[in-house]
Amino acid sequence: MAFDPLTIGMLAVLAILVFFMFRNSRKRQREAAELQQKVQVGADVMTNFGVFGTILDIDDETNKVRLETSPGTVLTVHRQVVTRVIDDHDTDVAADDDDVAAVAVEPAFGERVEETHGVQAVDPAPVAPAAPTTPAKTDKVDE
Repeated sequence: MAFDPLTIGMLAVLAILVFFMFRNSRKRQREAAELQQKVQVGADVMTNFGVFGTILDIDDETNKVRLETSPGTVLTVHRQVVTRVIDDHDTDVAADDDDVAAVAVEPAFGERVEETHGVQAVDPAPVAPAAPTTPAKTDKVDE
């Protein structure tokens, strides 16, 4: 059986796809294992639905985690819901990004900009109101 160049090319592409599938699978497994090592009692975490809290207790038998979201409020969630462990470094970077974003925000069209952080206030040029349109009068009468 002879293979033409098109068949060889298709087999090569298939082999590359299979290689990347296995590579991504291993990478995800490694990241999940690292996350499970970081999930410990006392760690500040974020769930996949955006709730931040501190781990009070981990039950390995039932895969439940007790999170304290605010003083006196305790949630019981599944262990897989915890998607990220919050480090002090993560919160510092996020705070710095918010400060930069607040300064770099441009005003919407027609919005006045107040003077903040040593930046001059910019007042958009006034826009002249449009002239009213009235139908033209005709003196002609149909005969």
